[in-house]
Amino acid sequence: MGSQQTPSPRHKWGGEHSTPSVKAFHTGIRARMQEKFEGSGRRWEEVVFDPAFVLTSADCVAVEAELLATGYRFDHSAQISVVENPEKYKAPPDAAAEVELGDGEGGDVIVGVGDNALPLDRDVEGIVRFVDTIEKVMDMMGDGVPPDTIAVIEDAGGTLTAPILEGFKGVLCKGGTIKSHLAVLSREFRIPCLMAVEVGGIADGDRVRIESSKPPPDTSAEAARTSRTDRARIWKISG
Repeated sequence: MGSQQTPSPRHKWGGEHSTPSVKAFHTGIRARMQEKFEGSGRRWEEVVFDPAFVLTSADCVAVEAELLATGYRFDHSAQISVVENPEKYKAPPDAAAEVELGDGEGGDVIVGVGDNALPLDRDVEGIVRFVDTIEKVMDMMGDGVPPDTIAVIEDAGGTLTAPILEGFKGVLCKGGTIKSHLAVLSREFRIPCLMAVEVGGIADGDRVRIESSKPPPDTSAEAARTSRTDRARIWKISG
């Protein structure tokens, strides 16, 4: 048998880093582990299973602090993250901001776009309701979700709205991707859902139509997307 070659660092760590934040954390963690190992004066086989030779939560917090010190801010997937740690996260998009995308048919106006998580054979219409606080969720749990609700939410993790998700006619989520937990839950419940939505010029009570018949985006091309042609549209219904 031939001699076994030692894997290269790139092979060992799974190839290129997917994002700058992943690279920063991997680099920082490995640097701290290397520092502890070299400072121990012991052999690797002596420390690799030693419970005392571990990184602590303080090490992870320090790595995160180093990343944030560069000016980097995390994309939020749940509203609670932005509320509790605004210094760590990018500001959520302003739901009241106008998104100028043009006119539709019959006087309807295109007011937004998103990535379709559940392709259907039809588009879906409903009434906009912003479901962005625990209080609103509790009210809907007690009184029921109003008929035809198209929920506009920010929690891509699905934690906030999971108890009432089944009552929605559709979902417009301003964060996440079609791989996020909310998108997975929406597919399980067969609820039309657009993720990473850019939308403006709508308010509670407006009637909208979401292009749930649009094919999902090619996730392999997400990072290179240069246009909105592969995104589902959102119309504000006139009258």
